Amino acid sequence: MPQRTLIWEGLDAWRAETAQVELTRDGVYATGTQIGVDPVGYRLDYRLEAPERFVTSRLEVEVAGTGWTRRLELRHDGHGAWSCDSGAEGDVDLPPPGGDPAGLGEALDCDLGLSPLTNLMPVRRHALHEREVAVDFVMAWVSVPDLGLHCSEQRYEHVRRMNEGAVVRYVGRHRSFVGELELDPDGLVLHYPELARRVRGPARGTL
Repeated sequence: MPQRTLIWEGLDAWRAETAQVELTRDGVYATGTQIGVDPVGYRLDYRLEAPERFVTSRLEVEVAGTGWTRRLELRHDGHGAWSCDSGAEGDVDLPPPGGDPAGLGEALDCDLGLSPLTNLMPVRRHALHEREVAVDFVMAWVSVPDLGLHCSEQRYEHVRRMNEGAVVRYVGRHRSFVGELELDPDGLVLHYPELARRVRGPARGTL
């Protein structure tokens, strides 16, 4: 499948994200950039690898603002063993980056904060965009822009098929949020309530 360029705009605050996404039969590779202003101005760049069964194997993130930078690297052996390496330079009023991955033994997926991209992996692994099923997950959630690592309990529920794509209900228990995500035929987010919406291309094609 050819590489796709996706662009989202934020709905809860000024924010933009673009991602180069390469889908394979069994996984995804992606690089992306997110720019935001809340709670401070930042630019975030990431690289994601989930090559087998859409299970995360690696997530690299770098974020920078005026006078500060941070980085985080997550690695996963595919069977519940996670490692986390992080660092920070400069002074900014944010929580420290990184965290203890010891509680992530049940997690197969990363979840990059404020990014609509990483909803893809649990959806595709369980075909939530194609069949009536509900699944509970534990995620390795990376908060943005501080790059803290957290254990996040989530639930995904198939709601209905659309002419092109599907609606999947997301229940985020760590922040008491429930929303119905609109997905394209590949399981990528078109609309995430209160977070982001895909920016459409010109009539000759779509993004």
